[in-house]
Amino acid sequence: MTHEHHAAKTLGIGKAIAVLTSGGDAQGMNAAVRAVVRVGIYTGARVFFVHEGYQGLVDGGDNIREATWESVSMMLQLGGTVIGSARCKDFREREGRLRAAHNLVKRGITNLCVIGGDGSLTGADTFRSEWSDLLSDLQKSGKITAEEATKSSYLNIVGLVGSIDNDFCGTDMTIGTDSALHRIIEIVDAITTTAQSHQRTFVLEVMGRHCGYLALVTSLSCGADWVFIPECPPDDDWEEHLCRRLSETRNRGSRLNIIIVAEGAIDKNGKPITSEDIKNLVVKRLGYDTRVTVLGHVQRGGTPSAFDRILGSRMGVEAVMALLEGTPDTPACVVSLSGNQAVRLPLMECVQVTKDVTRAMDERRFDEALKLRGRSFMNNWEVYKLLAHVRPPKSKSGSHTVAVMNVGAPAAGMNAAVRSTVRIGLIQGNRMLVVHDGFEGLAKGQIEEAGWSYVGGWTGQGGSKLGTKRTLPKKSFEQISANITKFNIQGLVIIGGFEAYTGGLELMEGRKQYDELCIPFVVIPATVSNNVPGSDFSVGADTALNTICMTCDRIKQSAAGTKRRVFIIETMGGYCGYLATMAGLAAGADAAYIFEDPFTIRDLQVNVEHLVQKMKTTVKRGLVLRNEKCNENYTTDFIFNLYSEEGKGIFDSRKNVLGHMQQVGQTHHAVTRGHSKPPPSSQSLPVASHLLVAVGATTAQACRLRSHRITSLYLGNGLRDSVVQPLYLGQSFSTLALLPF
Repeated sequence: MTHEHHAAKTLGIGKAIAVLTSGGDAQGMNAAVRAVVRVGIYTGARVFFVHEGYQGLVDGGDNIREATWESVSMMLQLGGTVIGSARCKDFREREGRLRAAHNLVKRGITNLCVIGGDGSLTGADTFRSEWSDLLSDLQKSGKITAEEATKSSYLNIVGLVGSIDNDFCGTDMTIGTDSALHRIIEIVDAITTTAQSHQRTFVLEVMGRHCGYLALVTSLSCGADWVFIPECPPDDDWEEHLCRRLSETRNRGSRLNIIIVAEGAIDKNGKPITSEDIKNLVVKRLGYDTRVTVLGHVQRGGTPSAFDRILGSRMGVEAVMALLEGTPDTPACVVSLSGNQAVRLPLMECVQVTKDVTRAMDERRFDEALKLRGRSFMNNWEVYKLLAHVRPPKSKSGSHTVAVMNVGAPAAGMNAAVRSTVRIGLIQGNRMLVVHDGFEGLAKGQIEEAGWSYVGGWTGQGGSKLGTKRTLPKKSFEQISANITKFNIQGLVIIGGFEAYTGGLELMEGRKQYDELCIPFVVIPATVSNNVPGSDFSVGADTALNTICMTCDRIKQSAAGTKRRVFIIETMGGYCGYLATMAGLAAGADAAYIFEDPFTIRDLQVNVEHLVQKMKTTVKRGLVLRNEKCNENYTTDFIFNLYSEEGKGIFDSRKNVLGHMQQVGQTHHAVTRGHSKPPPSSQSLPVASHLLVAVGATTAQACRLRSHRITSLYLGNGLRDSVVQPLYLGQSFSTLALLPF
């Protein structure tokens, strides 16, 4: 055990932590509660559940119960909050807070973790600021002793933001937002089929109160025709523009229209724009068969996404450490996500900025409100306007010919990347070509021109509609060069995994012999393995992660029913342990074996001994994940046989190789850039003397980690036939960057 681990195991001795959830529920809250409990116990602290939010804190009694390690088992996959949440009027009054303080002091609790929205966190800060006065009143009334008052002389507060609206300033993503986007996209995909069948227009109203994040990212993820959000009210003549837009879509051959409306949508005068208003407008002016669907609380329910489970877990860990490291002078903080890092920020500063957004909208200062939402929100808005409202120029004089292709194994999100690449290229006046079957197709001349409608409806489809192969270009330079000349290709977009990266390097080497290869090209990382350098996330990894989590949830249910059973699950990833590690965290695995963390037979033996002890508790099941190439000798079969032999008479073992099911499926909203407050969002980056400008954002993650859909790729001003440095589109959690090979 390292010195750091030993220090952490003693950090909480003699301390007590209470955790509560308040306000509206959000998927991922249970993951945060679980992390607070288990990390708190690991550090030696006592941890208490506060049931029913602040109401339970005020009422006390059985509403405040000590938690155990086993009491948070099987919580990760549950939506909502298992410890309950309630709106509490009593806590808003000082008398209610006095009762709450009494209940905490009597249990020796001086650390409070609050999971909720800005209102809940503001209440926690008020509680902390009054703490000394509350103790003084309790002591004067004889409800607590002087010794109890001394032991509880200060209260540490840490907040975690749990809200599907993603309306809290200071954090890129709030707990629950990603899962809500998953629910919305699932519904949009389902509605699309019936809309196409009957040539209907659907108006979908999503939650968000005064924040349009859900509506905006949904529109990017599904390719909606129009979106209404409160931060950016439409122009005064929006009715005319909307109807013209819908008509143009139908005239291009589309059989449906999708309009997304945030529940707080308004016009520039502050008048609400309702779903029924929009429906009546479309029916009256265009005569389209139009239906309204109000999604409502279905957005709050369901199983949390992998991203929300991981986010909740990471924030819960950071919250415990912040509480135990706190001093009387430490201000109340909120654990936020900045880029891909959990950070601690002053609670009330973040709350104040959040209130400033609402005030700016109330005062019709919409530009300021948009800026206060953050750079990612603004970038997503710009990408939406570009993809939804800008039409390709009629004249292509001086345009360039750009080809796009998929290389390597299929990954969910590839089709969305192709769609955005093609449409952005057309908007910029370029001639866009698509290449079938990767470099092999480029060598064989399997190339065709793609128009606007060619990629219609591709956003949510999994796999690769263009076809993709692992073939590298080195042996076909002559044929590839000939086809580059034949089709006058002046730029190349390669979407794929490590094979795409390797293929790009081979093209660079080939320039020494073939001048035709001296064209600019850019690689967009798309692989479920998430193993390409230069990028934190790759297209497809989030969808694969969600697929693994869904499978593990079902397997855990099977294990819970049969009792005393351990499942060994093999995941993809090659030599990269990303999927196994993150799925292990999101699914609550007992162990995860990966190539990056070498393990020995002794480590396997320790894990077996752990499972033997676990079977003596109330949790009589086990889950072990193994990356497919973590060790050439300790194979899945070897580990299965070892566990079966060593666990004989105590537990039995089963193995599952998930295989290619991880590569396919409907593209999830995503995280990514969806992860958007972090979705990658799009931002222009001038590169190599105006050769390329690239912008991207994952949708459906489109929002963040998540089966990332690239929502924009600019191929910009003046591709030249000179020798240029190839570029790689790398993605950190909240920004995109062009990196040299």
